[in-house]
Amino acid sequence: MKKYLTGILFPLVFIPGFSQKYQNFKVSIYCTAYDVEKMQDTVSYLLPRWNEISRQLKVDKIYLETHRDLMIAGQESLDNARQFFENRGLEVTGGITYTIKESDRFRTFCYDDPADREKVREIAEYTAKNFDGFILDDFFFTNCKSDGAIKEKGNRSWTQYRLDLMVEAAQSLVITPAKKINPDVKIIIKYPNWYEHFQGLGFNLEKEPGIFDGIYTGTETRDAVLSEQHLQPYLGYNIFRYFENIAPGRNMGGWVDPFGMNYYDRYAEQLWITAFAKAPEITLFNFSQLSRPISPSGQSPWQGQNTSFDFFEMMQPVGYNSGEPVTPTTLARVAGYALEAVDKIMDHTGNPVGIKSYKPFHSTGEDFLPNYLGMIGLPMDEMPEFPEAERLILLTEKAGFDPHIIDKIKNQLAAGKKIVITSGLLRVLQDKGLSDIVEIRYTDRKALVQDYTCGDYRLIHGDKPVLMQQIRYLTNDSWEIVSGISGASGWPILHMADYSKGRLFVLVIPDNFADLYNLPPAVLNKIRETLCSEMEVSIEGPSNIGLYLYDNKTFIIESFLDHETVMKIVTAEQYTRLTDLITNQTCEGEQRQQIFYRRSPDKLSKNAFSLTLKPHSFRIFRYE
Repeated sequence: MKKYLTGILFPLVFIPGFSQKYQNFKVSIYCTAYDVEKMQDTVSYLLPRWNEISRQLKVDKIYLETHRDLMIAGQESLDNARQFFENRGLEVTGGITYTIKESDRFRTFCYDDPADREKVREIAEYTAKNFDGFILDDFFFTNCKSDGAIKEKGNRSWTQYRLDLMVEAAQSLVITPAKKINPDVKIIIKYPNWYEHFQGLGFNLEKEPGIFDGIYTGTETRDAVLSEQHLQPYLGYNIFRYFENIAPGRNMGGWVDPFGMNYYDRYAEQLWITAFAKAPEITLFNFSQLSRPISPSGQSPWQGQNTSFDFFEMMQPVGYNSGEPVTPTTLARVAGYALEAVDKIMDHTGNPVGIKSYKPFHSTGEDFLPNYLGMIGLPMDEMPEFPEAERLILLTEKAGFDPHIIDKIKNQLAAGKKIVITSGLLRVLQDKGLSDIVEIRYTDRKALVQDYTCGDYRLIHGDKPVLMQQIRYLTNDSWEIVSGISGASGWPILHMADYSKGRLFVLVIPDNFADLYNLPPAVLNKIRETLCSEMEVSIEGPSNIGLYLYDNKTFIIESFLDHETVMKIVTAEQYTRLTDLITNQTCEGEQRQQIFYRRSPDKLSKNAFSLTLKPHSFRIFRYE
């Protein structure tokens, strides 16, 4: 491969030793084209910033971006930066962001326009000349609705037009030209966090992973309330597992940025969740952001409680690759501290497992719902193919995109398996053959619910009212497991129907998915008991607790609550002991009999373990 080196002489300065590596993942830093252009100045810009970052954070790899917003990093800057980092023992690769103006609502190239197409090709060729690998940042999509695009679209939907266009553009404008220049180049496409809506802008999860050399996952979720996307923290885990199921072994890593959050704990949580999902590499966006000064305002109100992210411990002197340790100064130390904390535990874990949820390619409906379910303690595992081998499957509204879904449901039930469908899928399927399984109807009526029953004659009062859909069914043809009560009337929230040798459940989802968090613990426990019935571990307690299960009898439990909470781990009968893998402390379970609902003949023996979780903290256990 041809290298464009200019023989730059570096000043005689101290060069730190090679970066140390974390045990369970590589850590990379992405440098934007704006960062890279400044890197031609080694003495005043690059060296002092790198020395500051590298003494607070262990780094394995650097991405040097060639283009963003029609700004192309010059050859001299690229050469200087590459040589600088390679001399320090780091892996160096390239990056491209295909935006025309990111600040203008992420204005992208028009891939039908000849001039734009030529520019896209030139950028790919330039990058391939300089690197044996590069990654496409979030924006390899199109939101262009120019007159040319309107004409080119014809009678197709915008979604279908863009899906077709971007696969063609990937092949003819990026992959083929780049590999013609440099046959050794490996090209990775990084997908952002808004995966439910990809098809509308041309991200093609069905075809693109097969034509690129690998994919990458945006696991940044920021603050669910304050940031405009309102993504739930659990999405960082769920999206990585979904993409891993799309391209097994070719999902190269997770990507986190420090934007849109009040507290450093939220930044740390995103890094932890990426590691919990078993990302082999974690990329930090970006070089300049890691140089942001640490501010006391980033401390959370729950500091000082021995939480997993401890601001005061994080601020203790540190000095990787340098002499005398000194007080941390920038965001690089926040990342370094968070990564060290999670690296200590991840070698205990096996392969992630969870409740299989079927999301056909390019489907929509009850968008992002599995991430809300993850926040109530259900370990989720979204799949692009129907997981017929599973004993229990969760089907949300998007499963209705599969024209054969009714037949697949019947086959599962006939095989003695369990299917849980949401109220959104009930609405879609009730006139498309579901009534052949059970006569249950999604109605237009709603109820404001604040009281509940859960299979016995006790009334459970919630702290806040929840707007729920009213579901109608035939008495004694199917049965309520959990009911929502308003006044003197009630409606199913979790419903059950027998069919052949199997069992179908309907889970009613509130109009506002976040109202799942307002369901009382007893209601959540019954939902967890049902959906985790084929798992060896489940939880009991409030919402905003995440459960991450692995196939080697380990699990991680994480609280997203602002206060300390007591909850329970529930295991199958044969597992009588938990071991905290951080402290090595063990605890014995309390055996108890669980009855599924009041008329059920089935009684199950379970073991329950009481645990305390600190605010925004995690614990890891082995069960045996």
